Amino acid sequence: MTSPITGPGSTSALDALTSQGGSKPLDRTAFLKLLVEQLKHQDPLKPQDDSEFVAQLAQFSNLEQTMGINSRLDTLAAQNAGLANAQAVSLVGSIATVRGNLVTIDGTGTGTPVNFNLSGAATDTTVTIRNQAGEAVRTLELGGRQAGLAQITWDGRSDAGDLEPAGTYQVTVTAKNELGAPVSVSQETTGAIAEVSFDKGYPVLELDNGVAVPVSDLLKVAVPKPPTTSK
Repeated sequence: MTSPITGPGSTSALDALTSQGGSKPLDRTAFLKLLVEQLKHQDPLKPQDDSEFVAQLAQFSNLEQTMGINSRLDTLAAQNAGLANAQAVSLVGSIATVRGNLVTIDGTGTGTPVNFNLSGAATDTTVTIRNQAGEAVRTLELGGRQAGLAQITWDGRSDAGDLEPAGTYQVTVTAKNELGAPVSVSQETTGAIAEVSFDKGYPVLELDNGVAVPVSDLLKVAVPKPPTTSK
């Protein structure tokens, strides 16, 4: 006579399955197969205890419900990700202000904004602008500044007063307080959103000034102004 799979001191179908699978996720098909085999091989003279059988069915029911909930949550997560991606794509063409330290000029002398945030009051603030070769072309001594957002405009000229060629420039801001200690600075940059990429698993905004930042670094969005027409 075949020995029963379950009985005093033995494991239940669920326990046997999880012990065999180790850290592998529980599979409902394997659970049912094991449960059927348990019923086929039980000792007719010592049938399985009703309470244990009901408990195993309850375990299977809980498993089914949990898998259903997980499936629905995965569906909702995918839908939310799709909506977020669609919203990010709709920003293409908008003017965005993001965390970054690059600015772009067109070479005509039109001013470009330079924005940064100071964590505290500063008595000495310096803005250094470098070209793509890393050479400092303009140094602006701003003196004392209050804590918070500072907004200035660079006219696109060098220290000698010459127009710098069109392109992207790096801005470095340093600040010190009255004790000579450095003040923490966070910088911002503004540009048109040229495209949105998703190859990193999340939306990345790529601006026309060469800056690429995750959408979480987006600070402000503005609608581009229509070109003015001369009469």
